[in-house]
Amino acid sequence: MSGTLESQSIRLEVISAKNLKIPSNRFPAGIYVSINVDSRGCWKSAIKVLSSDKSVVWGDAVTLSSQASPALSIEIRVSYELDRMLGNGKVIGKLETSWNELLDHPDEPFELSFPPVGGVHPSLTLKTVVVHACDNQDGALFVSLVDCEIARETGEGHTRLAEYMSRGTVCHLNNAVKHFQLVLDQCPVGHPDHAAALTNLAWARLEGYIRHDPQDIDNITSLLREALELRPQGHPDHASSLYRLIRTLNWRYSREHATVYIHESAQLCCKLLPLWTEGTYLRSIVLHSAVDYVIPRCNDLPTDASNEGIRLRRNVLKLCPLGHQHRARALDELALAVEARFDQHGSIDDLEESIQLGREALSLCLEEHSSRDGYLINLAFSLKSRFVHQGKFDDLDEAITLYEEALRLCPVGHASRDFSLDNLGGALHTRFNHRGDIDDITRAISLHREALTLRPSGHPRRDITLSNLALALETRFKKLHVSEESADDLNEAIDLYRESLRLTGHDHPKRHVTLHNLSSALCSRFAQTRQNEDVKEAIDLCEESLLALPSLHPGRYFSYMKLKQAYLSRYRVHNNPVDLSLAVENFRLASGHPTQGFPRRIVTARNWVTAAEQHSHTSALEAYNTYFDLLDSHLATQSSTISRREPATAFRNTRSLPVDAASCAICLDNLRRAIELVERGRGQQWSLASRLRSPLEDLESTNPILAHKFSELNKRLSDAQGSAGSTDRAAADRAAIKYRKLMEQWDAAVAQIRNLPAFSRFLLPPSYAELQLAARHGPVIILIASTKLCGAIIVPTSGEPHHVPLPSITLADLENLKGRFAWAIRQASQMGLTESRTDLIVLLRVVWHNIMLPIVNVLEHVLEFKRRSRIWLCPTAAFTSIPLHAAHPFKMKADRSGWEPSLEHLYICSYTPTLSALIKSRQMMKTCASPSFAAIGQGQPGSGKGKELLAVDSELELVQKLVPVAAMRTTISGEAATRAGALEALEQNSWVHLACHGKQDQDQPYNSHFVMRDKPLTLLDIMEKDIPHTEFAFLSACHTAAGDKKTPDEVIHLAAGIQFSGFKSVVGTLWEVDDAVAKHVVEAFYKTLFEGLKDGGLMDCTKAARALNHAKHAVMKTVPLEQRIVFIHIASSPA
Repeated sequence: MSGTLESQSIRLEVISAKNLKIPSNRFPAGIYVSINVDSRGCWKSAIKVLSSDKSVVWGDAVTLSSQASPALSIEIRVSYELDRMLGNGKVIGKLETSWNELLDHPDEPFELSFPPVGGVHPSLTLKTVVVHACDNQDGALFVSLVDCEIARETGEGHTRLAEYMSRGTVCHLNNAVKHFQLVLDQCPVGHPDHAAALTNLAWARLEGYIRHDPQDIDNITSLLREALELRPQGHPDHASSLYRLIRTLNWRYSREHATVYIHESAQLCCKLLPLWTEGTYLRSIVLHSAVDYVIPRCNDLPTDASNEGIRLRRNVLKLCPLGHQHRARALDELALAVEARFDQHGSIDDLEESIQLGREALSLCLEEHSSRDGYLINLAFSLKSRFVHQGKFDDLDEAITLYEEALRLCPVGHASRDFSLDNLGGALHTRFNHRGDIDDITRAISLHREALTLRPSGHPRRDITLSNLALALETRFKKLHVSEESADDLNEAIDLYRESLRLTGHDHPKRHVTLHNLSSALCSRFAQTRQNEDVKEAIDLCEESLLALPSLHPGRYFSYMKLKQAYLSRYRVHNNPVDLSLAVENFRLASGHPTQGFPRRIVTARNWVTAAEQHSHTSALEAYNTYFDLLDSHLATQSSTISRREPATAFRNTRSLPVDAASCAICLDNLRRAIELVERGRGQQWSLASRLRSPLEDLESTNPILAHKFSELNKRLSDAQGSAGSTDRAAADRAAIKYRKLMEQWDAAVAQIRNLPAFSRFLLPPSYAELQLAARHGPVIILIASTKLCGAIIVPTSGEPHHVPLPSITLADLENLKGRFAWAIRQASQMGLTESRTDLIVLLRVVWHNIMLPIVNVLEHVLEFKRRSRIWLCPTAAFTSIPLHAAHPFKMKADRSGWEPSLEHLYICSYTPTLSALIKSRQMMKTCASPSFAAIGQGQPGSGKGKELLAVDSELELVQKLVPVAAMRTTISGEAATRAGALEALEQNSWVHLACHGKQDQDQPYNSHFVMRDKPLTLLDIMEKDIPHTEFAFLSACHTAAGDKKTPDEVIHLAAGIQFSGFKSVVGTLWEVDDAVAKHVVEAFYKTLFEGLKDGGLMDCTKAARALNHAKHAVMKTVPLEQRIVFIHIASSPA
C-alpha cells in the first residue's frame, strides 16, 4: 500500500456474492453483508433477494476511515425479513481480514473467498478505492453494536430452533418458543416488529407440528394470518408472509384432509407467484415446496361444480402456465367442473368453456400419453352435450370419432375400457335418435352390455350402465314395438331401471335421471297393457324427482316431459280432460325451461302443437307461438346465413307449421292471428338477416347514443357472420362463442330500445295492424294449404281480413298439380310456337276454377275491387310452385264475343315473399334523379357451366337501345362478366338487367347462382350486399324465382335475394327461359316501361308490374305460353 492513510479513507464496494449455503431449517427473506470494524459498531449492506443459483447482487458501498482498526471481520448473513430486521439473522459466511489485504487489489473488482460452509466455499466480489476525506460521498453508515434484548432473544430463539431441527429434541423447541414468546411480549400490537415476532413464534411452533410434537395448529394459523394482515400488498415482506401461511395450510391439509385448506392455499399461491420473479431462490422454493404440493392435491380432488370449486380449478390453472407438466390435467379438471356446472344450471357459457379447455388439454397429450383416453372421453362428452343443447351435428360426429379413438386406446383388460364402452354407446344412441340408423342402436346396446359385464355387483358405477342399457333398450322398443322381441326389450329395460334405482340412494345427485327414465318406460308399457298401476307409478316417480330438484335444475325439464307423457298416455285411455290439461301444463313448463337448449325445447313445442291439434285443446295457438319464438331465438344464435338453414330443416315434420298455425287460427275464426302466425312462421331466414339492417332514423332522433351503439352492434354482427364456418373446429368454436356474445349484447341493446317511449314493439313480430300496411296500394292475397284446409286470406287496404275457402282443392291436389305443371312445361318447351299447349292449358284452367276464381269473386263482389287494379299474391307452402298469376279459364264468353278474362286480364299481379318484405321495400322506395343502368350478360359461361346462350349479346344491345339516354348506361359481358364484375355492377347501379344462366340449388338454396365467366355469383354473395339505393332488377335467367323444396315457406331464391339486398322491384322467372324468345318479352317490357321518356322524365320502377303485364299480352303471337307466364313481378311497385 503506497502513501500515507492519515488524511485518506477507503471506499469499499460490495458488488455480489455466490456459492452461498442456505440453512435448511428456514428459508431466508434476503441476504446482507455485515462489516465489523471495531467493537463499537458495524456496517450493514441492504438486504437483497437471493437468486436461484445461490448468488446475490448488491452494488452497495461504504467509506471507512483510515483511523479505524487495521483488522476487520466480514460476515454474510441470512435475514428473515426484507423490511425492518428483527435480530441479526444467521451467519452463512465469515472472514477475518485486514485493510492491507483488501488494498492489494486497488480499483479493480476482486473475489474474496470465505472458509467452507457445508462443503461449499462462499465468496464475495469487492472493489476498494483509496479516497480523500473530502471525496467521501457514502458517509460512515454504521449501526451500533450495543446489545439489544429483543435482538438477543430473537437470536437465541433461532439458535434453539436450529438445534431442534438438527437433533429433534423437544426441549430445544420449547426453548425456541419461549424466546420467541418473550420477543412477542416485548413487541405488542402497534410495535414495528410485531409482525416479525408473530412470524418467528408461529414458524417455530409449525416446525414442531410438522414433527408431530404437540402444537396448536389453529393458533399457528391465526398468528400467521395476523402477521399477513400487518404486511399487506406492497409491503416488502408480504410475499414471505403469504408463503408461510401457504406452507401451514398445506400441512394442515395433509393431516386433516379438509378441502378448505387446499382451496385457500391454491388461491394464495396465485397471489404469491407474481411477487417472486423468475430466477429468484424464493420462487424456486415456492415452486418446489408449495405450488408443486398444491397442484396434484387439487387435481386429485373430486369434481366440484360450485363457484368455489371452479374458482379453485381456475387458480390451479394459473399455477400451470404453458409448458408446465400439470397443465393438461389442470385444464381437464377445470373443463370437468364447468361441464358439471352446465349440467346443474344449463348455462351455454360453461359448456363452451369446457369444450375449449378440453381441446387444449387434448392437444397437450400426444398419442402415447397414458391419460389420452380420459381427455378424449371428457371432450367428447362436452361436445355431445352441446349437440343436445344446440343441435349441431358436427359436434355429435366429432364426439363419436373421439369416443372411437378412446375405445381403441382401451383394449380388453384396460382399466378404463368400461368408460369408453359406455360413453360410445351413449353417443351412438343419441345419433340413432336423430338419424334412425338401426345399426347405431344395435351397437349401442352391445357396447352397454359389455360395459355392464365390467361393472359387476358392487361396482360404484354399475347404476349408470344399468340406466344406459335400459334407455337404449327402451328406445329400440319404441322404434320396433311391433315385434315380440321389442316387448322383451321394454320389460328388460324396466327391470334394469329398477335395479339402478335400488343402487342410487335418495341423496344421489343423479337419482332424478333414473326416476324419470323408469317413469317413461312404465308409460310405454301402460300404452301396451292398459295397466293403471304402471301409469300411476310413472306419475309418482316424476313427482318424486321434481320434489328433489331446485326450480332451475336442468333435470326438471325431463321430469316435466315424462310427467307430460304419463298424463297424455292416461288421457288417451280414459279421456279425462283433467289429464289433458295437466299434460299441456307440463308441455308449457318444459318448453319454457331456460336451462335446456333451443333444439330440445323446439321439439317439445312441436310435440305440444301435435297433441293440442290432435285433441282439439285450446292451447294450440299458444303452442304454435311458442314454437316460432323458440325457433327464432335458435336461428339468431347461428353465426352464418347458411348455418341458420340447417336447424330450420333439421326438425322433423316442421315444414308445414306456418300454414298449420294459420289453418288453426282460421278454424277458430281468428283471421288476424292467422295472418300474424303465417307471417311469423315463414321467411324467418330473411327476417333474421334484415334485423341487422333495420332503419334507425326514428331512433337516431330520439336517442342518438343508443342508435349509434345499436348500429355498431349490427355492423359487428354482420362482420362476424360466416366466420364460424372454419374447418378448424377449435377456431369455429371461438368464432361461434364470439358471435353469441355479440348477440347477447345485441339483445340487451334491443331490450334497452324497447324501454323507450314509442319503441315498445321495436323488432318484435309485426301485428296485424302493422302488416296491413302491405295492402296500402292493393290487397294482398295469402294462399294457405294444409291437411286441415285450403284457402286464402285477403288482406284489404282497410278493415278486417276476408277468408276465402277453396273447397275444390286439397293439399294432395296441389302436390299433384305441382308435378303435373313441371311435366307440362317440359313438354311445352319441346313444341313449336303454333302447337297447342293442351296439358298446360288444362292445368291453368284448374288453377283458375279451383283457386283464383273464388278469390276473384270476393274481390269483385264483396270488396268491389276495380279491374286492372294492383293485387299482390303471397303463396305459402305447396302454393309456391304453382303459377297462380297465369290462372286462365280458356273459355269463350257466353255471347261468343271473345275469351273470358284471365287473372292477368283482370288485375295487375305481383308476388311478395312476405308482407314484411313488401312493407320494407316501400319504406325504402326513393326514385333516383340520375339513375344508372347496368346490362350484365354472360352467354359463354365456359366448359361445364351450361350451354352457350347465343341471344344474350343481342338482348343486351337491345336493352341498351331502349334505356333512356338520360340514364348512365353500362354494359358488362364476355370476359368482363365475372363474379366480381357483376357484384360491382349491382352495387354501383340503381337499375340492372341480368341475362345469363340461372341455377337453383335444391339442396342448398344459398348456393343458387347466376353463371358468370369465372365463378358463380351466388345468392349468398348477393345477400351479403346492402345496397339500399337500388331500384329495379330484371333477371332474364332461369329459375330465379323458384323456391327451396326443403323450406318452401322461406322463399329462398335469387329474386328474393336481389330484393333483400336492396332492389325494390324485381322481375324474375319460375323455370327455364329460352333466351331466343325471352328477348321479345324483354323488348316489349322496356318499351312499355320507358314509353314517353325519350324527351326526358324519370325512370320509374313502380311501373314495372304494369309494364310486364302489358308485355305478356303484346307478345302473345311471338312467344309461346310457357315462356310468357315464366316471368313474374316481385315486390313493391304501387303504380
